[in-house]
Amino acid sequence: MSDLNSEKNRVVWFDIPVNDLDRACAFYRAVLAIDVSKERAGDFEFGVLAHDQGNGGCLVPGTGEVADTGVLIYLNVDGRIRDALDQVTQHGGAVKQGVHGIGPHGYRAIISDSEGNCLALHSNTDA
Repeated sequence: MSDLNSEKNRVVWFDIPVNDLDRACAFYRAVLAIDVSKERAGDFEFGVLAHDQGNGGCLVPGTGEVADTGVLIYLNVDGRIRDALDQVTQHGGAVKQGVHGIGPHGYRAIISDSEGNCLALHSNTDA
């Protein structure tokens, strides 16, 4: 995620769940008229939507009906991810996955907000 995303924007990334990665890559290439590259991290293959100077996202293969999981939006809490997690629980939300690294892209935590929405919190640091 670029420096542009980490300072000014609330939404810094998104994951779109898909059942068929090749079909989804073709769909988003055509509809958005952008490149969608297939990438691999270990045994996991996913599609990355081109995002040169803007906020980006990826297509994440899953199993079964993707409507059950929905789009995962990453919200910016750069430099204060642990404080943000404390605030989640103090204000009626829940931590679904604690802070964990996402390779060279920083750190995330998965939460439910006070209304039950599933979101990711993102920070470039583990602070």
